[in-house]
Amino acid sequence: MKSMCKIVQATTAAAWLAGCGAEPAPEAPPEPPADLVIVGEHIVTMDEAFAGATAVAVRGERIAAVGDADEVLPLAGPDTRTVELGDRALTPGFIDAHGHVSFVARLIDFVNLSSPPVGPVRNMDDIVRLLAKRVAERELPAGEWLFGYGYDDSLIAENRHPTRDDLDRVSLEHPIALMHVSGHLAAVNSAALAAVGMDGSTPDPDGGVIRRRPGTNEPNGVMEETAAATFTLGQFGQIDAERYEAQLRRALDYHAAFGITTVQDGGAIPPDVAVMRAAAGREPFPVDVVAYVFVSTLSDGAIDEFVADSAYTGGFRVGGVKFGLDGSPQGRTAWLSQPYAEGPDNAPDDYVAYPTYDIDTYKRQVAGFIGRGVPVLVHANGDAAIDAMIEGVAGAVDADALPDHRSVIIHAQLTRADQLPLVKALGIVPSYYAAHPFFWGDWHRRSFGEERAAFISPMKATLEQDIPFTIHNDAPVVPPDIMRLVHIAVNRTTRSGHVLGADQRLSAPEALHAVTLGAAYQYFEEDTKGSITPGKRADLVILGENPLTADPATLADIPVIETFARGKSVFRLE
Repeated sequence: MKSMCKIVQATTAAAWLAGCGAEPAPEAPPEPPADLVIVGEHIVTMDEAFAGATAVAVRGERIAAVGDADEVLPLAGPDTRTVELGDRALTPGFIDAHGHVSFVARLIDFVNLSSPPVGPVRNMDDIVRLLAKRVAERELPAGEWLFGYGYDDSLIAENRHPTRDDLDRVSLEHPIALMHVSGHLAAVNSAALAAVGMDGSTPDPDGGVIRRRPGTNEPNGVMEETAAATFTLGQFGQIDAERYEAQLRRALDYHAAFGITTVQDGGAIPPDVAVMRAAAGREPFPVDVVAYVFVSTLSDGAIDEFVADSAYTGGFRVGGVKFGLDGSPQGRTAWLSQPYAEGPDNAPDDYVAYPTYDIDTYKRQVAGFIGRGVPVLVHANGDAAIDAMIEGVAGAVDADALPDHRSVIIHAQLTRADQLPLVKALGIVPSYYAAHPFFWGDWHRRSFGEERAAFISPMKATLEQDIPFTIHNDAPVVPPDIMRLVHIAVNRTTRSGHVLGADQRLSAPEALHAVTLGAAYQYFEEDTKGSITPGKRADLVILGENPLTADPATLADIPVIETFARGKSVFRLE
């Protein structure tokens, strides 16, 4: 017969010790009550193991429990906040797969020259009027720069960019610089040209174009790519650290109002990184910020020594680096393998645009980053740029022993069907600029023809090949409105009502996955974010309606009621 000591040993260690005459082990202290309990029939967990849950408990920064209400409610205490959802829905916090929060911060006080539904501009006179109004309202002294953003030549009545002559109507005493809605072009006046010493003798910079007055070398005020950066990055960046931090915190609150709990600065410059790191160290950011540093802003020594942060400090970390290989489709500077159907004014019939970064340099540098385990984002809109992106990754990895690098094609809009198998084989993650079909779908039909335009952001084809992917807004190009992004990905309806590529539409669950668990995977954070799972970060969003059961035509109208980041309420609709 077995001894009692051995029989009890088969149950628990504490009981065995008691049965053998030893002092019983002290019991673990009970867990404190939950800080927050959310109860309802519309909890979208994005985790099949917890599908159908009717309650979620949060303790501190983590999700403590997910399950049936009768199992979770006992975790509440006298001080627990309990939320009854009713007809509202709970989802994981939204993750910004690509955006530029530094630019959002800088543009907060600039003149909004966007067209509806983002802004008020319908024609060139509106641009001139709004700029002149700002000069008068602020009583700007002569010589002080005036900035605007968001103008869109594809949407204003004249279907062209503002020139120096248009902007000279506003002022000859104030340098004026406007950022195109794409962020890849700029329009400036004569005073701005003079301020930076740009004239008819100034050559086009590498990776950019200074557009000229017909028949002369005189700049007409429209700048492409690296030429535009002289005025955007070169002038927008002139802001002191204290003011920048204040505007950054306003920008983070703005993102939280759209349910975003992880925000990207996808092309940060080193001075901004220093300010963000110091600011987060003094007072943690309300939501997480992940910065990817523009390789073109790093010195050779910094490139060789670059290391990404593995953990957040005060809600901030450096996630990796960012390359930019071409321009934008709406600006008609995306680099193609076949000519545009309709290119920029005066472009030749064989116009395909151009790379904005030396491709051989990119291939050498990306191999170094991937080899050192540094995550990489590569801006590539046109299919020729995507070819170059893929070639760079292919040269950096061993296909037979593929590292888990998750290099990201940012935008990936004109991806060809034949590129997708390569993307899958190399472990590349496309992040599609899925807002484009609504904002510029009709313009793309003119630029690329019906067939190429219909395959813009081929999300369904990517899903069918089981390739991880994400979708994004690219704020401030369009606002960081995640529910509108989901709406566009599901409907793909243009401004004119045309469905652009019906076969590339996502279902609501697929689109929601792309901005939650799919985006967490892109960040290497799927173990801590992206789903409502016990132990994960308590990043949550309460929506006015369940997006999985709502009419797909109304997804953009679903309001964000409340946003929780790290278990704390960071936005609440009044």
